[in-house]
Amino acid sequence: MNDILTVTLNPALDLTTTADRVVAGPKLRCDPFTVDPGGGGINVARVVAALGGQARAFVALAGPTGMRLEAAMADQGIPLVRMQAPGDTRESMAVHDRETGQQYRFVMPGPLWSEEQVTEALEAIAASVPEGGIVVLSGSQPPGVSAAFATQLCAELEPRKALLIVDTSGPALEYLAKGTNPAPAVLRMDTEEAEGLAGRPLVTRLESAQFAAELVARGAAERVIVARGADGSVMAGPDGLVQVSAANVSVVSAVGAGDSFVGAFAYGLAAGMSGPDSLALGAAAASATVTTPATALCTHEMVMGYLPQCGASLIEE
Repeated sequence: MNDILTVTLNPALDLTTTADRVVAGPKLRCDPFTVDPGGGGINVARVVAALGGQARAFVALAGPTGMRLEAAMADQGIPLVRMQAPGDTRESMAVHDRETGQQYRFVMPGPLWSEEQVTEALEAIAASVPEGGIVVLSGSQPPGVSAAFATQLCAELEPRKALLIVDTSGPALEYLAKGTNPAPAVLRMDTEEAEGLAGRPLVTRLESAQFAAELVARGAAERVIVARGADGSVMAGPDGLVQVSAANVSVVSAVGAGDSFVGAFAYGLAAGMSGPDSLALGAAAASATVTTPATALCTHEMVMGYLPQCGASLIEE
């Protein structure tokens, strides 16, 4: 397999608990909380490991929370490439309301980065990637990191002929969507993000795929993936317009579904699978993860069980 390095500049120690009811005012008595290492790239590495591969996680850490997060990663057997963060690692909390079944997620911003620290990170990431490796940039970027970070990372990775997979949001996604040079190998987004960029509803798979093709034509990425939730995902790129279905499952928690998709997709490419087959594997992983509670992710057995429902096919225009 090709080497996989995931990048998480803004990790969090995820605390998850349950309360009988979440209301404003009184003290809310909660169940004992669970602790997991959080951040898009960390979850991606967890999924790659669950599928039988191995991904190293490049993570910026600092302070007591950073030490706890590092220990949690070690407990899960995730190989770590550590960088000193400019401030204490953040915590995030998710509270499940037992009465309504809703989940409330509280996400802190993370420490502020300087230009010098961003440059240091770019150089350190590139130095950690072997020739022909795969790099996954997933999750939010911390304050101070430019919206052009993914493009800057592409430039750093070019001498190593490494592929960059990006799953981001907000200004960073808007920047990439305009077209950049160099551009990542893969750019993934959900339907809400795609509709925001398109400025119009994307009701059908074909409409989502055609917009993905627009982004490819602009130079946003070689392949663009739009996730459509229970309606599966579509992809535009050198394979044409491709669609996969989500498995027929009951959703318990959507936390980690996107990261699971990206992790399985990256695993597929690293293992030599085609783009469409990697897309189907990603859909199966996302389908499996939504059936698990809280921050739990998919297992190999679950993904293989759902994969037959997620086969890839071309979209007829």
